[in-house]
Amino acid sequence: MTMTVNGVDELRKLAGGDLGTGEWIEVTQERINTFADATGDHQWIHVDAEKAAEGPFGAPIAHGYLTLSLFIPLFTELLDVQGVTTKVNYGLNKVRFPAPVRAGSRIRLSASLAALEDVPGGVQITVNGTIEIEGEQKPAAVLQSLSRFYV
Repeated sequence: MTMTVNGVDELRKLAGGDLGTGEWIEVTQERINTFADATGDHQWIHVDAEKAAEGPFGAPIAHGYLTLSLFIPLFTELLDVQGVTTKVNYGLNKVRFPAPVRAGSRIRLSASLAALEDVPGGVQITVNGTIEIEGEQKPAAVLQSLSRFYV
């Protein structure tokens, strides 16, 4: 369920707290192929189902950066910040991909708002996120994301 806050003052109250866990979404082969087309990365491990079935993961896997790109839609499912003029992805401090996301797997995000600091014209938040894979012990991604909200 999405937590909605109105403005940076309400956002400040969440600093240091858990933002929860979102719903599962499927990472389909079609999504993987579309990402390959968008990025030009058509490595067989991602797009050749027959060859990938013989490969180290037994199936095609999502690009790590596809998994990372899904952070934003997964995050906005957890937190919606209203009452600001602009929302900007500012960067990443850390990203790791401990386990591959096989085509047809489902993933979800668990996140916490690790820190909030004032920046000119708004605030910057640091979010610790874990993208989990349904039925797997290791996560698909562990990351620390920075976002800015301007008033």
